[in-house]
This record gives sequence, structure tokens and C-alpha cells, in this order.
Amino acid sequence: MKFFRLVVLILVVFASETVLAQSLREVVGKYCLIGASLNVTQSNGMSPQTDAVVDKHFNTAVPENCMKGEVVQPEEGLFDFRDADRFIDYCQQHNLVAMGHCLVWHSQAPKWFFHDKNGKLVKPEVLRERMRKHIYTVVGHFRGKIRGWDVVNEAIEDDGSFRNSYYYQILGEEFIELAFRYAHEAAPEVELYYNDYSMAKPGKREAVCQLVKKLKDKGLRIDAVGMQSHNGLDYPNLKEYEKSIEAFAALGVKINMTELDLNVLPAPENFGGAEISQNFEYQEKMNPYKNGLPAKVARQIEKRYLQFFNIYYRHRDKIGRINLWGVSDGDSWLNDWPISGRTNYPLLFDRSYQPKAIVNDIINLYK
Repeated sequence: MKFFRLVVLILVVFASETVLAQSLREVVGKYCLIGASLNVTQSNGMSPQTDAVVDKHFNTAVPENCMKGEVVQPEEGLFDFRDADRFIDYCQQHNLVAMGHCLVWHSQAPKWFFHDKNGKLVKPEVLRERMRKHIYTVVGHFRGKIRGWDVVNEAIEDDGSFRNSYYYQILGEEFIELAFRYAHEAAPEVELYYNDYSMAKPGKREAVCQLVKKLKDKGLRIDAVGMQSHNGLDYPNLKEYEKSIEAFAALGVKINMTELDLNVLPAPENFGGAEISQNFEYQEKMNPYKNGLPAKVARQIEKRYLQFFNIYYRHRDKIGRINLWGVSDGDSWLNDWPISGRTNYPLLFDRSYQPKAIVNDIINLYK
């Protein structure tokens, strides 16, 4: 009888531990923040299915679009924080660490930002002042509510050269220094990040390392590098990806996996990176899984995701945040980019907001 009771007690304890550790936030969250981007429908509290996933699995969130320049300052001097404030309210209600995205980006910037009333590019002093006012106002508005900001987003090309954006055309690489300086002045306690895609490419890796060194040499703060991680079944090269984590960490910054997803659909010719302006014509052959995902492909996705999370686990002392770009497959931007109208399967939760098998694999890995 005593032996029977002991067996029952062991089983009860084991079952309790299994139940207690069945969420990403409980196991991955011991080492870093784990979360997702939220669209305005979700952060406005209009998706109970999202709420259920968030409450169980996540401890952080970032807004998908509602803090970008074209939204918060559509006209000069006219700031609109309504959706962004609702995002903050949502994070507070659901015990999520709120992140800010993003302050300086060549895409989705206000249309008026770089031009004068005659349509010509503004002088450097004008853009400096517009940047200062925008960053001071936005960062100041959310001071005390946001832990960290993607200060500059996607300023470097895959080969390591600077992107020839309006920011660069008018100010040269100085615009990056100014952005970090203004953000720090607006809220000295807030963490500051540089964020970009294709970070496994050696040319971009070296350029970002040089950028971090330059900022630090000038006495400016940069707390983390964001590796967007818009990955695929056969890219990036895992060894190069891991080299980038190690290279950035060696500079004394944390690594954020900021926009993690896995594109499982065929890639059009000449497609690459994550530049949102890419747009290709729809063809049936480019949408092979619109009626469901074959089991063989599902296993490929699980294997590939586990390869990435094994890397994250090995470098758990270097990683500050893992952030998926979307909550469920149905929310993902990859259904419409770079080809509109496709059915993609890029995230950890399916279209019914149910966890895929890989979620348990990740939990077991971190346990």
C-alpha cells in the first residue's frame, strides 16, 4: 500500500509539473522575453482568440503598424496616438512588456517628411529638426510605458552599403547617429535598438558591427541589435546566422529576434530579403497549399523551427527577446507578401489559434 501511494504521489507531482510548464512564457520566459506583433484589431481587444494565446504564452508585444511614422504623424505637427495608446492599454491589461516599433524607417514614413512645399528634398537642417521633433514627441509620449525602441530600421543593404533612402540622401549616415541621440535625450532610461533583416549575410553583419562600434565610440547608447529573422525553409545559412549572433554579442549588445516567421511558400525569381516594396504577380503554382498543408511539409516546418530555437537556446545568455511577426498563420503578412492572396503557414499557431506541434518541442527544449 505504501508503495502504491508513493507511485501515485510521484505521478501527481509529475503531472502537476507538466501542466505548470506548458506555455512558452513559463519556460522560454525564464531566459528572455517571448511574444509577437499585434495588429490594431488585436490590440483594440477585438480578438478573443488572440487574447487566449497572449495570456498563456507571451510576456511581450510589439505593434505591427500603429507606431510607424505615417500613422502617428500623418501631417506635420499633427500627431495621432489613438491606436498606439490602445496598444499600450492592451499590454498593461495583459501583463505584456510593450516595445516600440519604429522611429526612423525609409518605408511607411510620413509622405511630407522629406520634401518642402515645392516637392523638393528638404535641406539637412530641416530634416534634422523634423527628426528631432518626431522622435522627441513620440518617445516622450510613451515614456514610462515602453521598455525599448527600434530606433532605426533597415538602414543597410545586404551587401553592407547604406540604403540610399531619403534619410541618407539628405543627411548621409549621420541620420543614424542623430536618431539614437534624440531617442536617448527624449527618454534616457529607454532601451535603444538597431533592427534589420538578412542579418546572416556577411556583408550586412560586418556593416552592422561597424555601425554599433561607431555609435559606441561617439558615446551613444545602443542596447541591442534586432535580427528580424524572416526565415525560410532553406534560408538563411544556419552557420552564418549563428555567427551574426556571436558577432553582435561580442560588441556588448543583446540580440533581439524581432520579427520571426518562416516563409514556407515558393519564392518568385529575383525575390530576396524583406523589403516590403517587392510585389509579384499571383500564379497558382506559387500558392501550392491553399487547401491545406501536407504532413511532409508540416514536418519540414517543425524541423526548421527547432533548428532556430536550438540556436536560441545555445545562446540564451545573449538573447533579450524572441518576437514572432504575428500571432497566428491567418494574421501573417506573408499571406500577401510578396504575392497577394496566398495561404502561408509561417507561425507557431495555426489559423484556429491552436499551437502547432513545434510549440511543445520548444517548451521541452527549454525545460
